[in-house]
Amino acid sequence: MNASLVTFAIVVGAYLIGSIAFAVVVSKLFGLPDPHSYGSGNPGATNVLRSGNKAAAALTLAGDAAKGWLAVWLANRVGGMVGEASLATAGAAIAVFLGHLYPVFHRFSGGKGVATAAGVAFALAWQLGAALLAFWIAFALLSRMSSLASLAAAVAAPPLAFYMLGNAPEAWALVPIAVLLFWRHRANIQRLLAGTESKIGG
Repeated sequence: MNASLVTFAIVVGAYLIGSIAFAVVVSKLFGLPDPHSYGSGNPGATNVLRSGNKAAAALTLAGDAAKGWLAVWLANRVGGMVGEASLATAGAAIAVFLGHLYPVFHRFSGGKGVATAAGVAFALAWQLGAALLAFWIAFALLSRMSSLASLAAAVAAPPLAFYMLGNAPEAWALVPIAVLLFWRHRANIQRLLAGTESKIGG
C-alpha cells in the first residue's frame, strides 16, 4: 500500500471529520435555531450558549473537542501501519482544524476552533492538552474573558509542544493552528484593544 496515498486519505478524512459542525447538529437535535442566525453567528459552543440551552452548549463543546481528538488519534494509528505515523498525525491535526474553520458541509462557514484545537492537543499528548487547559483556565479566571484566555493558550501551544514533543512534525502542526486561532479571533482582538470585549457571564 502506497504510504503517501494513505497519508493523503488520512488528511482528507480528518478534514471531513472537522467539517461536522456540532453546533449545527446539536441545535437541530434540541430544536434550536441555526447558530449562524443569531448572536455572533459563530457555530460554536459559546454562541449556542446564547440560546439559553446549557446542555446543548456543553454537547457542542464536547463534540468539537472530540472530533479533534478522534481525527488525530485515528491518523496516528492508521499512519503507523504504513510507517507514516508522525506525518499523518501532523497533517490530520491541521486538516481537522481547517475542517472546523471552513467546513465543506456548511458552506465553509465554521467556528473559531478553540475546542477542536484542544482536542488535537490532548490527542498529541495528554500532558500537552492538560497544560494548555490549565493555561486557559488561569487566564479565564484572571481576566474573565474567554477570548483572551484562548489567545493566551494559542501563544503557549507551540513552545509547549516543542518542549514536550521535540522538533517533530506534530509540534510544528500547532504553529499554523495557533496563527489561525489568532486570525479567527481578529474581531475579539479589536474589541480587547478597545476595551469593549465582553466578559464571561456578562
